[in-house]
Amino acid sequence: MKLLTILGPTASGKTALAAALAHRTGGEIISADSRQVYRRMDIGTGKDLQDYVVEGEQIAYHLIDIAEPGTKYNLFRYQHDFLAVYNSIVERGRQPILCGGTGLYIEAVLKGYRLSAVPENPALRKELESLSMEQLTEMLRELKQKNGSCMHNTTDVDTAQRAIRAIEIETFNGQHAPEAAVLPKMDALVVGVSIDREERRRKITCRLKQRLDEGMADEIRGLLAEGIPAEDLIYYGLEYKFVTEYVTGKCSYQEMFSRLEIAIHQFAKRQMTWFRGMERRGFDIHWIDAMLPLSDKVEQILALCRQQEAL
Repeated sequence: MKLLTILGPTASGKTALAAALAHRTGGEIISADSRQVYRRMDIGTGKDLQDYVVEGEQIAYHLIDIAEPGTKYNLFRYQHDFLAVYNSIVERGRQPILCGGTGLYIEAVLKGYRLSAVPENPALRKELESLSMEQLTEMLRELKQKNGSCMHNTTDVDTAQRAIRAIEIETFNGQHAPEAAVLPKMDALVVGVSIDREERRRKITCRLKQRLDEGMADEIRGLLAEGIPAEDLIYYGLEYKFVTEYVTGKCSYQEMFSRLEIAIHQFAKRQMTWFRGMERRGFDIHWIDAMLPLSDKVEQILALCRQQEAL
């Protein structure tokens, strides 16, 4: 069964589109979002669970709320979890729909490779902990170039903790031969949701204001009250980095909002850079206009499915 894949930058409306498509096709959605895996991290990760209800039908979704806050979910676990869910959906005769904005997760699944489980390297971590973010970024860039790696773009390493883990992984991979491909290569139809830059910026700003009004700071206060260290929340980046700094008194509300708004705009731009890179690496992405009515977008995807079946 062909895996329908919906990707796009943040605020492009891809979740609502995937849910509407699932409603039409009898599908179930597999999330490809590296932060929505965490329980009780709802507002900051933009789970928008109401999007999974279409005309009164609850659309089944997977790989959301499967890990505890403070833990570090990773690509290796995601590939394992994805395969289990994908096989279950197909065995039940349902249509699998992969949807998300984490390009690394999507690409790794579609390519059909499983990574090695990379152990922690305490000696390397101690060596790196005194380096600046700029030094870590340059070291990672050199390792990626040496390994010919497309993993760990700047979207994934916006804190020192993340950069050190990325260096740890690239160092390990440079010293060990990669495992053979053991995941099945997916027969996939990949659809990208394209949104005008200015409209994307407008929606990001509106959505950020809405999420703050809905209690994103209180969500983070609650996680801190559970005993989750602030540095563990900061590790998750974006909303959790900047709002945690605000909640713990390291910056003002206005400073937090301004820096976070800029960071999300930059994040969306980097997402699009990743997706364009996927095209250069051989992926055929069918782009559709985010501003079209939802029903028109669904019809376009169904037409693409019929075309693919006719080939």
